[in-house]
Amino acid sequence: MKPSIPKGTRDFSPIEVANRTYIMNTIKTAFETFGFQPIETPSFENSSTLMGKYGEEGDRLIFKILNSGDFLKKADEKLLSEKESTKVTAQISEKALRYDLTVPFARYVVQHQNEITFPFKRYQVQPVWRADRPQKGRFREFFQCDADVVGSKSLWQEVEFIKLYDTVFSKLGLEKTTIKINNRKILSGIAEVIGAQDKLIDFTVALDKLDKIGQEKVETEMLAKGITQEAIQKVQPLFSFDGTNEENLDALAAMLQSSEEGLKGVEELRFVINSVSELGLTSANLEVDVTLARGLNYYTGAIFEVSAPEGVKMGSIGGGGRYDDLTGIFGLKDVSGVGISFGLDRIYLVLEELGLFKSVDLPKPKVLFINFGDAEALYSMKAIAELRKQNIKSELYPDAAKMKKQMNYANKREIEFVVLVGSQEVEKQEYTLKNMVSGEQTKCSLSELIEKIK
Repeated sequence: MKPSIPKGTRDFSPIEVANRTYIMNTIKTAFETFGFQPIETPSFENSSTLMGKYGEEGDRLIFKILNSGDFLKKADEKLLSEKESTKVTAQISEKALRYDLTVPFARYVVQHQNEITFPFKRYQVQPVWRADRPQKGRFREFFQCDADVVGSKSLWQEVEFIKLYDTVFSKLGLEKTTIKINNRKILSGIAEVIGAQDKLIDFTVALDKLDKIGQEKVETEMLAKGITQEAIQKVQPLFSFDGTNEENLDALAAMLQSSEEGLKGVEELRFVINSVSELGLTSANLEVDVTLARGLNYYTGAIFEVSAPEGVKMGSIGGGGRYDDLTGIFGLKDVSGVGISFGLDRIYLVLEELGLFKSVDLPKPKVLFINFGDAEALYSMKAIAELRKQNIKSELYPDAAKMKKQMNYANKREIEFVVLVGSQEVEKQEYTLKNMVSGEQTKCSLSELIEKIK
């Protein structure tokens, strides 16, 4: 049988790992510049921590881990015979792979609340797993790069996150990304004004598809969900929001005059937009997008989404928002938080498509010692030990193979220096150093060798 890997997972070559590390390091450096601290949580959690936190759809996509040992022993025979898999799962699987980094973070905050200094600014770069249908930019195992602040309701955090997105994408050379922003309170206000509070989710799910399926089909979907023609009439301006951020906010304020919550959302959005406009962005555009909904039952204030530069076909490459009671699911009430995430895999594909990867130096030795036999190899290894003490990456070719084969190896890996040590060199306690770029060869002592290679 040919070896293979599970669908939706990938192997990464040395160059891919180097490129991914470049993106992650750029993001981590920005996180730390903005005052965030790193944490890590286990790759699997107790099922009770994860289940029921992402809605029915999310629960279905969580990878469950079978209990060790004879896991069927504790299972109910009746359920087994009836093949009630969802009911049996709880009896045979007590743990699951994490689905995202946010719920484990909420668990972490509650568990460590007495050691944490609030507001707590954390970042986390770790893999997550989803039993999803693989497609371009969507995998079953992928990394999330998250930053969150919990314990502060200040809108300056939202301003900071927009600046953080702009900083990272500028450093990666990704010009003209668009940071879309909305506010959950505005969406609730719109639903209130049109008398469809009970249909908030249906309304926003349909509205969210505006740029994909167009106004007519969105209206048809809203009518099908029981939203009246009169209600749809009241929100007509939403279908053609194409003014400046300032004009769009004014239009929203006029539309939401009778909704206190809606006006609060407009006010919050105005503060963030005005502050960012005053501070300026390096390369990103900030745009009010009233159709932006994301995971609505989750967010309570600002909602963010970042789209790739025009002309690149890719879903969002980042997103996030404000949630007022994330830790409430674990019994710690009234801890407001706001967070964003970077889509590492999608950012990789965008940088690749636009040819934005700088040529990355793969890890390799700076110097290779040619192997002429055991006595010479031992003499070489003593020199290698001294070079490594000086943090010079050094390597001995492991086999006393033909000279041509060893030199080919040095060429293919683009190694800068080669050291030739034959019986003569051992006798005279010296080394022959060859510069592979210039072709120049010199005989030298160990201290001279170190100096020249440095």
